[in-house]
Amino acid sequence: MKSDVEIAQETKIEAIKKIAEKISIDEENLEFYGKYKAKIGTEYWQEIENRPNGKLILVTAMTPTPAGEGKTTTSIGLADALSRRGKKTIVALREPSLGPCFGIKGGAAGGGYSQVVPMEDINLHFTGDFHAVTTAHNLLAAVLDNHIHHGNELKIDVRKIVWKRVLDLNDRALRNVIVGLGGKINGVPRESGFDITVASEMMAILCLANDLEDLKKRLGKIIVAYDVEGKAITANDLKVTGALTLLFKDAIKPNLVQTLEGTPALIHGGPFANIAHGCNSVIATKYALKLADVVVTEAGFGADLGAEKFIDIKCRKANLKPDAVVIVATVRALKMHGGVSKKNLAEENPEALETGFENLEKHIENIKEFGIPAVVAINEFPTDTEEELKYVEKRCQEVGVKTARSTVFARGGEGGMKLAEEVEKAYEQESEMRFTYGDEMSIKEKIFAVATKIYGAEGADYTNTAEKQIKEIEKMGFNEMPICIAKTQYSLSDDAEKIGRPKNFRVTVREIKISAGAGFIVVLLGNIMTMPGLPKKPAAENMDITNDGKITGLF
Repeated sequence: MKSDVEIAQETKIEAIKKIAEKISIDEENLEFYGKYKAKIGTEYWQEIENRPNGKLILVTAMTPTPAGEGKTTTSIGLADALSRRGKKTIVALREPSLGPCFGIKGGAAGGGYSQVVPMEDINLHFTGDFHAVTTAHNLLAAVLDNHIHHGNELKIDVRKIVWKRVLDLNDRALRNVIVGLGGKINGVPRESGFDITVASEMMAILCLANDLEDLKKRLGKIIVAYDVEGKAITANDLKVTGALTLLFKDAIKPNLVQTLEGTPALIHGGPFANIAHGCNSVIATKYALKLADVVVTEAGFGADLGAEKFIDIKCRKANLKPDAVVIVATVRALKMHGGVSKKNLAEENPEALETGFENLEKHIENIKEFGIPAVVAINEFPTDTEEELKYVEKRCQEVGVKTARSTVFARGGEGGMKLAEEVEKAYEQESEMRFTYGDEMSIKEKIFAVATKIYGAEGADYTNTAEKQIKEIEKMGFNEMPICIAKTQYSLSDDAEKIGRPKNFRVTVREIKISAGAGFIVVLLGNIMTMPGLPKKPAAENMDITNDGKITGLF
């Protein structure tokens, strides 16, 4: 089969003006970025805000494995299938980060015949939204150090600066750095570091803000440091909120592109789900709901991360509610969770499949606990046998969830027709969404609720640092915020080696951070890193561009 980039390059796609017409957006409400990309003007919201919402479908997955589950591919294929079934459909996704693009996974715009295009642009610089986040974040860092250099009027304690810098690449060498070396003229020497852009609080703010005014208020609340008396220092204190906001004047507008089959796609924002909240922007989601009958969106990694944060953070703050959830699973991933190595996945192994199913079963239980109808999408691979597929269907039936086989990678929307049919049945059911915890609960109670209900842990242990930080956050009055837990995506636990459905385990809370602008508390479990590193053989080694501008090896 052809590579993803070859398929995308060979497909004739429509001018973005034509795609906009499918969802009744006039040219005057578009800001064009070439022939195939556009931003939707923010003033357009006033025309559509009173329209009824369409149905919202959340696509999540079982715990991911190196074998790949195809969550984004399934989201796009499902949207195309719903379009084929006569539904005015929009798929709303996150923007890919350059870090994993050049790192371990390559491009992230779907795959096979279920992609969003132009995939090269989407995977690379797109419309500059990530550049805006990176620049605004680093401007705040620069202003902070400049303030200290020029007299430190706010009496900032240089030992208590919490605002690092960011870069949208995987670079482990920048996790811990010393800035300000080279004498007095170069600032005050201190320890600092870099996070990846998608872990920036500003990325979360972009994705949770309702409009530019709300974004500005949130940016002003960002805590960058503490003074010698322990008082929080914010962006507002540094008098730079207006400058930060103007860097987002275009980035706040949703990006309109299309699938290979011409289904409209809104791709906007991109926080990681293992170290951030893992959802596309509230603005794009709300636009999509006003413009379509059905909106398909996704949340990063497994349901223990993306779906939990989608519901407990995004839905809580934006007053949203999914009408149905699709849980993506593969026979290959189930066997890996049963202990089979990646090189042996083509071999039948009923025992491993049975053991690995426990992981999927836990995710099914979690979605049921949220009170939302679920459908399991079995993403088929050529090596799957009929016996294996039937086994997964049988086990899903036994735990009370509908299934549908999906071949959207190889067949596009046509391969998702059965899934679309089951999703339509699911979203017509009456449901009442439930959160994992209440706002009034303490920070520790919220962590305990997620750890025990969602991960299946027996409880949580805390480092001395985390204990101290919780007391400080509660003293500051931020304890009613939701929590955003950062942990490994490869396990339900905080230990990547504990595959399947771990039992009899506890999680370790290493550190607690307050994201006052985003409006949540970040809880770091285990050894999770906010700046990833590159693998031994980065995906970048396979990429190139010809003299005539043709990109190869992107995925």
